[in-house]
Amino acid sequence: MGVAMFYHLTQRPLEETLPMLLEKSLAAGWRVAVRGVDPGRLDWLDERLWLGPEEGFLPHGRAGGAHDAQQPILLTERADLPNGASCLMSVDGAEVSAEEVAQMERVCILFDGMDERALTQARGQWRALTGAGCTAQYWSEESGRWEKKAES
Repeated sequence: MGVAMFYHLTQRPLEETLPMLLEKSLAAGWRVAVRGVDPGRLDWLDERLWLGPEEGFLPHGRAGGAHDAQQPILLTERADLPNGASCLMSVDGAEVSAEEVAQMERVCILFDGMDERALTQARGQWRALTGAGCTAQYWSEESGRWEKKAES
């Protein structure tokens, strides 16, 4: 059974935090799905990943292409994971089920600490997942570096 890791973004924006987590996931040998809710926002993240440093390039693609199954990182707004992801990253409030947490090596839920709606939604996801028996961790960067603040 996997673990749901909640990342409370307060110091760095998503476009800085996501590449760091993606790099660590690829280093662990995992295929990753980044699930969002807005196709335009995922297109924007796709562009940011392409514009990243050459030495730290993160191989990825947008869902809906001919090669989805081969993508080490797949950006999608859909529930299916055609790239066989073992790590799911939820951004912008994308839903994650307890069944997905159980099937994955890791689920990362990234949320904007400056957005009250995002905080409320993350708290709801925490209650739903832990209520369903999932292991969850809450990580904060409030001190300037990532620290685990809670676990259930």
